[in-house]
Amino acid sequence: MPLGIENILVTGGAGFIGSYIVDLLIEKGYNVIIIDNLEPQVHGNEQTLPDYLNPAAKFRKKDVRVQEDLAEAIAEVDAIFHQAAAVGVGQSMYQVSKYTHSNTLGTANLLDVLVNKEHNIKKLIVASSMSIYGEGRYICEDCGSVSPDLRSTEQMKKKEWELRCPKCNKLVKPAPTDEEKPLNPTSIYAMSKRHQEEMCLLIGKTYGIPTIALRYFNVYGPRQALSNPYTGVVAIFSSRILNGNQPIVYEDGNMKRDFIHVKEIARANLLALTSNNADYRAYNIGTGTYVTIKDLAKLILEIYNSNISPVISDKFRIGDVRHCYADISLAKKYLEFTPKIKLTEGLRSLLQWVSGLDKGQIVDKFDTADEELKKKGLTV
Repeated sequence: MPLGIENILVTGGAGFIGSYIVDLLIEKGYNVIIIDNLEPQVHGNEQTLPDYLNPAAKFRKKDVRVQEDLAEAIAEVDAIFHQAAAVGVGQSMYQVSKYTHSNTLGTANLLDVLVNKEHNIKKLIVASSMSIYGEGRYICEDCGSVSPDLRSTEQMKKKEWELRCPKCNKLVKPAPTDEEKPLNPTSIYAMSKRHQEEMCLLIGKTYGIPTIALRYFNVYGPRQALSNPYTGVVAIFSSRILNGNQPIVYEDGNMKRDFIHVKEIARANLLALTSNNADYRAYNIGTGTYVTIKDLAKLILEIYNSNISPVISDKFRIGDVRHCYADISLAKKYLEFTPKIKLTEGLRSLLQWVSGLDKGQIVDKFDTADEELKKKGLTV
């Protein structure tokens, strides 16, 4: 246990990722306070506490958008894990105010308290996201490492899915994305996550509050809301399959992504808390390996023992990136983080959890969400 840190606040601690961080902190002997607004899209309209919530934590139904709610909790703790955020790339593009208020303003409220109120905070760890990169890192055989912009709608309509070098226009190959890759958010969600990261690091450096940002790649695992159509693709595919529907794969399905189990994310957060020489910078938290979305769908179908086939739709969503997977060299060096859970093993743990859920907890709302994206001009 780091010197002087006993009491910890986890914002968004009743959520998917936050709850695992809470569990691990309690296991290690910390006292934990959770504040969470129990977002209906995640927790249901009744906003009931999830069954998995650790009873050893002190839960308070509070909202980071209300500064007084934060000030009260911060006065009681020594460290903060800031996990609270509205999540959903496509939805953020037509609920701009909600996402900006929840993510950017919520973080501003937290930092206002840290700057203007007396406190004993010795560590601030903020959840960032791989989405802030936009497209990942690429290699051009002539120009070397390059960072292409998002593909144009005109290119996508021609079903020319791969990217070209911004310098010579040759096709480029994806490469692991490192933290030095220029940031290029392609959604309001991604932009707000960049705000959260950069605001926390700036205030941390300015006021001498040790701060670390963790850029999560694609997180999956038990407790992910299977009835939330704006959550991760593993949960979306799972809810489709378990309702007898074919998983829908955009483009040609060959997009490369890095999927990391939620328990690995919790472990990375704990390492960030206990590290001595990792402060004031951002770290990729992924596996350092990739799988295509098409192969992911097939793997989930196989694990669920389903005879359904995925649909390769050739449709695309405005703002989607082609390839992005993590270079985790910095996390290995400074946090001593090395992922242990393989994708197949992690997906099996998800299936085991899903098997114990009620049917009402596995509602396939993909078609509704897809129709909403079409109406907003975000799916072609």
